[in-house]
Amino acid sequence: QLEGAGYAVNVAEFDIQQDQWDAPPEVSADGLPTLEYGVDFYVFGESGSGSVTAAVSAVDVSFPPPGDGSLSSGCEAEDFDGFESGRIALIQRGGCTFQTKVTHAEDAGASAVLIFNTGTSGMTDIYGGTLDADVENSLPVAAITYSVGEQIAALAPEATVTVVLAFSTVSMPTQNIFADLGGDASQTVVIGAHLDSVPAGPGINDNGSGVALTLEMALQLAEQGVSPPNNLRFAFWGGEELGLLGSFDYVLGLEDVERETIMANLNFDMVASPNPARMIYDGNGDTFGESGPIGSGDIEALFTTWFEANGLVSQETPFDGRSDYGPFIWTGIPAGGLFTGAEQPKTSGEAESYGGDAGVAYDPCYHRDCDTIENLDLDVLDQMAGAAVHATLSLAYLEEGLGRKARSVVRLPDWIPVSCAAHDRVWRR
Repeated sequence: QLEGAGYAVNVAEFDIQQDQWDAPPEVSADGLPTLEYGVDFYVFGESGSGSVTAAVSAVDVSFPPPGDGSLSSGCEAEDFDGFESGRIALIQRGGCTFQTKVTHAEDAGASAVLIFNTGTSGMTDIYGGTLDADVENSLPVAAITYSVGEQIAALAPEATVTVVLAFSTVSMPTQNIFADLGGDASQTVVIGAHLDSVPAGPGINDNGSGVALTLEMALQLAEQGVSPPNNLRFAFWGGEELGLLGSFDYVLGLEDVERETIMANLNFDMVASPNPARMIYDGNGDTFGESGPIGSGDIEALFTTWFEANGLVSQETPFDGRSDYGPFIWTGIPAGGLFTGAEQPKTSGEAESYGGDAGVAYDPCYHRDCDTIENLDLDVLDQMAGAAVHATLSLAYLEEGLGRKARSVVRLPDWIPVSCAAHDRVWRR
């Protein structure tokens, strides 16, 4: 489509390093009910890979847990005094980092580690955890519920438990796609949407809607011969659902001088939700307290002004780096964008403003197999497209730049999204 409209298209390939299961994950033992992954047990981020069948030794565990917050199972090397090498270590959550517990278990000769929840109020179910990324963890490590921990601890001393968390890292080629409209390359506006969906669903709202909006904008501007003074770069990102990988590859691959040429980024990710609200990223931080780089508030105002001029209600949404604008704002580039909502429920006030159903998710099919062509509000898609074009062309004809400042220092957040063996997004320091 882009080449047919006259664009010179740049396909920028990059590799995704992704963990995949070599065998179905399993925690089992004779005398235990069938345990379900994601309900009864879960793999730790940065876990080692392996398949183990061995007897279990409980390490300084407490049933019931003390009420004084004194849990410290596995927090001291002395907790493993007398631990028989080759056994699976059963450890209770609390008192120190997960990594501390696992390191002590590995030093004691454990073959695998099971860390069950504390059993205190609100801390009984399955949970997600991550070990330190800079530690070479060789043991398979699983989180389990408090109830499962109790049942395993009650097994006969020589009963064996099987832990299968076997995965391998594969390199998968993918790509970003870029098309420039032309104009001053030192004043480039990057307009982006992500191409990929989660494995669970076809992703027509998330993010076929943003791709359709961005692609149609590019086609219409080319067809009408629009030739603004500033360059417009239409970007279609790969690997967003695995941790913003495409936009990270692009932004962090820029030299400092190249990064200075990016005037702004506009991001369109989920813009046709079936129970929508018209949301604008809170670039100035006046609602959610987290602003973007200088100029992001001006971008927010462009969207707000268009909605107001067209008699449409809109609201702000957190500017927290959840989509592909993240690498831009974390490297000092002004950004903004639109969003019609994902898994969060619509409030009663929003239902009064926008219509739709209060208490129901903006997109009940978010990351599900029902995110099909039927899962769209085409009227709100048209409205978001109008605001998108207004902001894009306003920046395309802006003479003085936007929020210009030194961007030579890359300032990534304390936590960035990455993928783990479970194919789910986690946040890693």
